[in-house]
Amino acid sequence: MKKLLYLILMAFAIVGCARMGSPDGGWYDDDPPRIIGSTPGERATGVKSQKVTIYFDEFIKLADATQNVIVSPPQLEMPEIAAKGKKIVVELKDTLKPDMTYTIDFSDAISDNNEENPLGNYTFTFSTGEKIDTFEVSGYVINAEDLEPVQGILVGLYEDLADSAFRTKPLLRVSRTDDNGHFVIKGVAPGEYRVYALQDVDGDYKFSQKSEMIAFSHETFKPSAKADMRQDTIWRDTLHIDSIRQVPYIHYYPDELCLLAFQEQQTDRYLLKTERKDADRIQMFFSYGHEQLPIIHGLNFNSEDAFVLESNAKKDSLTYWIRDSLLVNQDTLTFSMEYLKTDSLGQLVVTTDTISALAKTPYAKRLKDREKEYEAWHKLQEKKRKREEPFDSIFPVKPLMPDYDVPQAMDPDRSIYIKMPSPLATLDTAAIHLYSKIDTLWYQAPFEFRQQENQLRSYELLVDWHPDTEYSFEVDSAAFVDIYGLANKPYKQGIKVKSLDDYGTLFLELNGIKDSSAVVVQLLDKSDKVVATSKMEADGTAQFYYLKPAIYYARAFVDRNGNGLWDTGNYDADQQAESVYYYPREIEAKAKWDITLQWQVEALLRYKQKPSAVMKKKNSSKKKQLRNRNADRARSLGIEYVKRTVSK
Repeated sequence: MKKLLYLILMAFAIVGCARMGSPDGGWYDDDPPRIIGSTPGERATGVKSQKVTIYFDEFIKLADATQNVIVSPPQLEMPEIAAKGKKIVVELKDTLKPDMTYTIDFSDAISDNNEENPLGNYTFTFSTGEKIDTFEVSGYVINAEDLEPVQGILVGLYEDLADSAFRTKPLLRVSRTDDNGHFVIKGVAPGEYRVYALQDVDGDYKFSQKSEMIAFSHETFKPSAKADMRQDTIWRDTLHIDSIRQVPYIHYYPDELCLLAFQEQQTDRYLLKTERKDADRIQMFFSYGHEQLPIIHGLNFNSEDAFVLESNAKKDSLTYWIRDSLLVNQDTLTFSMEYLKTDSLGQLVVTTDTISALAKTPYAKRLKDREKEYEAWHKLQEKKRKREEPFDSIFPVKPLMPDYDVPQAMDPDRSIYIKMPSPLATLDTAAIHLYSKIDTLWYQAPFEFRQQENQLRSYELLVDWHPDTEYSFEVDSAAFVDIYGLANKPYKQGIKVKSLDDYGTLFLELNGIKDSSAVVVQLLDKSDKVVATSKMEADGTAQFYYLKPAIYYARAFVDRNGNGLWDTGNYDADQQAESVYYYPREIEAKAKWDITLQWQVEALLRYKQKPSAVMKKKNSSKKKQLRNRNADRARSLGIEYVKRTVSK
């Protein structure tokens, strides 16, 4: 009987244990691992050992120590950090500095081995001196161009207030931003500091490469602290508050530093690659453009007047269109090229390279493909002839196929765009027509046809459209003839310009911009893409007409050089990136509505301005799901959830 009773009790015990965190309806283990000791002790002073061991009450995991764990002051030689069963061992390789507070910030990289419950933001602290420095400095790092949080960038302090310190000395104390761009630098001693951010590519904790994203500020600060109170909300479950209590804590200042990070323009010039994907053109890509274009000397062909050069606005991408079809059919074109290249001293010098431009598809293969195409056409014509249907006796020449961007429903402020597949030899504007319909009759409408700036093959038709009017856009055959003699076919497209009643109007009145010499205001969609641009007028107003009914967002930047583009900063020139601001709320445009909005651009700190709806990086909800599993389980059972502490 006793034996039977013992077996029953054992069965109940096994079932009870099995329900812990199992998917059959039992309570989950939502408790993080608990620290039970360390060597040296937490917040120990006079420490001489370079080895730190932290003990836990259960087996633990450490996620990506190289990226997630930050030792401060920074270690030039990478420390060894590893989880070993129920402990974490940290071995510092750099010699310990005297009278220095050391912090090992694990962030939320520590979790238990089974359920992956994170310990939370945990920092281990010790000192080689007689005291622990306790000040903390915190804030945010955001991208200067679009105010997005910058994740994983180093943020550090200098006591040396000279500008040269950032380039010559390692940061004194460091932290790393989380996925919200937030950072906390701990163990800070009393003093006066400057703060910097650095995307440290080479691990030297100083700004040594142009490719490194940086942020800097000339403002200095002295860390301080005071006693404060905060409200802690105790949740019964995901929907119900159990209680709200006042909790005393030490408030450290400054706590809202905001750093605007940018990457300097890469001015080192070198040839990235040369390619000839299409037989009729050679493309060259440079790391940085220059007004002085390359000089080409043909080695196995006559390069005089052999090319039509197409370049982008920055002149870092060049396309050499081959004029002569005989050269197009030549599989390899070898030439020497003189161009400007940055040397080891950072100076531009003339360099000569020998380049062989090999066509990706050989001429023999292209000729064979054309023969197959001719054979297929010839068979089709033979079938038509035998069936006594109309047929062609001459193989047709492929026409030039311009890309017409001509919508049937036209906005009153829009242009017509045409992009050519190859450079033009001739353009007959008399063969381009625009007609407007008045009552039942068609009349010629005025327009301006022009080549778009810095675009060899793109053209624009400018028209003063009349709202709620029908138009007809027509192009005669051979209006466009390219350098290979190909001509376009006739083209015709009907257009209906929308009524003014289809649109809304927006006036944004900007206030608080210190440097308002030139301000560009942009309307954005939900993906943060620019849909309309306006320059701020002298009275501080940006005006947007012909807005389709939709939800918009707004961004403005101070255009220092007046080029209409956002420009980055330069540390050595002591130049911040051009200032960017976001209107903090959505803007709803309605048809037939005129809206005027006041925009105090400095009303919110920069890291608070960008609406969450247009943030590219959304916060992860994984931790919330882990914390709420038991509450969700209780709600599904229709019972009140009470937090259970599981013995481990």
